[in-house]
Amino acid sequence: MDRAYARLADWFEYLNEDCDYVKWSQYLHERLLSLGVSQGRGLDIGCGSGYFTRYFQRLGYDMTGFDVSAEMLSKADSLNCGRAKPQYVLADVRKLKIGGRADFAVAVNDCFNYIPARDIPAALRRVAAALKKGGAFLFDVSSEYKLRNIVGNNVFCEDREELSYMWFNRLFDDRVEMDVTVFVKEKDGRFSRGDERHVQYIHSEGFLRGELEKAGFVCLKTEGAFGSSQDKTRVNFIAKRA
Repeated sequence: MDRAYARLADWFEYLNEDCDYVKWSQYLHERLLSLGVSQGRGLDIGCGSGYFTRYFQRLGYDMTGFDVSAEMLSKADSLNCGRAKPQYVLADVRKLKIGGRADFAVAVNDCFNYIPARDIPAALRRVAAALKKGGAFLFDVSSEYKLRNIVGNNVFCEDREELSYMWFNRLFDDRVEMDVTVFVKEKDGRFSRGDERHVQYIHSEGFLRGELEKAGFVCLKTEGAFGSSQDKTRVNFIAKRA
């Protein structure tokens, strides 16, 4: 069993194209502008293959992407970003250290769902330590509702020309354990198999709000996907370092 994203790294953005990355990026940028962050240094925590890192770099921000998956960072580094390329660093947010302080940080698309509750305080303290006073922090989690009622104890399968996958989920009190099997079509027409284990932890909005404040943040608001007040699947946190 491979670690998370060992085999999915090359296909992550392709398989998630229905997330509407363009709209998602624009939403994040609008929220940053509303907090007065129109330039400066940015951190993309849990950057994966770097879509949001590249997006903000193209807008003129000085970006660094962090991830625990070497395969994801290798994919990110291979993707074109135009004239100025972001920096990518293999790092765990729970041990995050940077030189100086940044103007903002984002942690998008379930990054904090991969962190158990006992480690959330340390992760948030590390983010706070990496930001300037007043620095913006935008992050999200898949909601309790989504993980318990949509993802947990369900099976998802998809068959495409280039690859197929099967995704088996088991719900526990505090987490969902996910076993993913991927079949990738090779150049000779044969398919190679890879198996990964993912664990996403279930965090309540109240718990995360409380830990944000303890870590030195002011939580300005929470909202659903793309700022929706009706969406139940995602919780976006809009915060600033006090």
